[in-house]
Amino acid sequence: MEKTTSKKTLVNVLGVVYVHTKTSDGGDLYLTRFAEPCHEHFEIENWYERDWFNTHKIRLIGTSSVHKIPTREINGKSLDLVVKNCRVGEDVPIDTHTLQEFCDAEFNSPWEEFSLVMELMENVYGPKEIKVNTQLPMAIYVPPETMQVWQSGRSRTRINRIKAKHPGIHLDILKQYKLIYEWIKGHTLMEVFAHIDISHDELVGHLSRINYKALGDLNRKGYLMADIKPEHIIIGEADTERIIQTGKIRERNAPDRQVDMVYRLIDEGSYSIIDYELLLRTPEHDEAVKSSRRHSYLDDQRHRFDPTPLPVHLSQMEILGVPYLYGHAESTGGRLWVVGRNAHLFDYFLPERWRKTPALKLSNTKEVFYTITKDNIHLVWETSRVGEMPVGDEEGSRDPKVRQYGINSPFEEFAIAHTLNRLDIPTVYVRAIYMTGSAKVEASTDLRKYESHKDILDPEGNPVLQENHNYITIRGYYNGPDQWVAEHEKELYAPMDLSKAIYNRIINEEQCQEFLDTVKENLRQNGFDGSSLRANDLLLAVDDKKEIMKNNSGEAMVLICNFELIWKIS
Repeated sequence: MEKTTSKKTLVNVLGVVYVHTKTSDGGDLYLTRFAEPCHEHFEIENWYERDWFNTHKIRLIGTSSVHKIPTREINGKSLDLVVKNCRVGEDVPIDTHTLQEFCDAEFNSPWEEFSLVMELMENVYGPKEIKVNTQLPMAIYVPPETMQVWQSGRSRTRINRIKAKHPGIHLDILKQYKLIYEWIKGHTLMEVFAHIDISHDELVGHLSRINYKALGDLNRKGYLMADIKPEHIIIGEADTERIIQTGKIRERNAPDRQVDMVYRLIDEGSYSIIDYELLLRTPEHDEAVKSSRRHSYLDDQRHRFDPTPLPVHLSQMEILGVPYLYGHAESTGGRLWVVGRNAHLFDYFLPERWRKTPALKLSNTKEVFYTITKDNIHLVWETSRVGEMPVGDEEGSRDPKVRQYGINSPFEEFAIAHTLNRLDIPTVYVRAIYMTGSAKVEASTDLRKYESHKDILDPEGNPVLQENHNYITIRGYYNGPDQWVAEHEKELYAPMDLSKAIYNRIINEEQCQEFLDTVKENLRQNGFDGSSLRANDLLLAVDDKKEIMKNNSGEAMVLICNFELIWKIS
């Protein structure tokens, strides 16, 4: 097989950083930090070439397709790997009593599985004295071939349900995903007990108790495994050999001593658990993760413009005076710009964290949604109308200013918001801009912004504004100033546009018009045309007693939440 070179890129999926390359057969290979130092071993011709794989593979016990395979020798070294086909989207066979407790269990996607294993290895949650040993997750390989649906064993309904549960993760129902782990030198519980002379009933009792202990360890660390079996518990090679040698001593109590040795190893945590396709967090752990990430997020937002060390998969750039962190959204093939210099914020805005969480539509005329992300963060996201020229009954269709200036690009919107904040003109917080990976369906009718932005390039040399992609702006769901919100977890404000404030009798129409006129005049005095703003483009922050948040002068604070129809006038 002819070897081809491929450009390496660093990508981040669900918090795990991979080195992504195209393989010599046209597939995709994602190497974790454990595999990257020995990347040559993972080149297709060194482990998956047909003759080599078929000659050296050893089928392992299990209901899925799992094989042990050695790599070719590279610099005198060969690696023993475990290669398994990911069963995401397939039916979970209910063949154990454990699964009766998890009737809605779904096989993990490859990205979700590696993320959970990495998290478990970090040993952050639960008692520190308990550590659950795992295999090292090495790589994910996606062959270039596509299958027929009947070959995949997957159902579209199940795949869609998994996408809804883990939003933003790209899953191709016709693609095969191969997960590659490092081989653990050791033996399963069944193999170990095969060397202990006990009855079948005694064997079943011991295996059941050890299974229960392993599940208990996992649970205390904040995880569940919906299908743990004796074949999933591994005793190390050296420990297994000592157990075997003890059985060779011709003494009546040798089997009891062997069993005691097994239990001692289990109690000490000297065992490993394998097979993570049904691994998941406990509900308590899942809530703790969300709460922890929310607190970290609020603290990081307060310091969003303070530079932090930059991970290798992110770049800094400035667009129209706004600092951004730029990177790939590998799960969807999109691009992401996050406002600020604090690299800790980037992962919170990856599409898998917010794109398909339950959302409330905030407008009858535009694609604007309020959602609570997987990290328990309140956000508003809106599909940008850049490149559109409103017609008919669409908002702005009769506005001559829209035809004169055009609808602002997301980057212009954020630049305006950034400037207004520096001028002490209250606005909602702008957080991130997401460019979708999929191609835009509708053709743009107003190309002026694409032309004016053509020389603004991302770190890879591509225009940041591309006509063939949709853009989504992400802003904070305003419930108070960032500094204040971080210190007041319970009693927060809720945003309400002026139209709804009239409907809820918090203000009257005269006050609404006064607020609108004041904001427009303030904008004009600072060199902006805000004449196209309407009542629903301005917000009040209201507490549970229907009291309006005041500014330092004791007046109602009115915030601008729509920047696509504000233009800088020279």
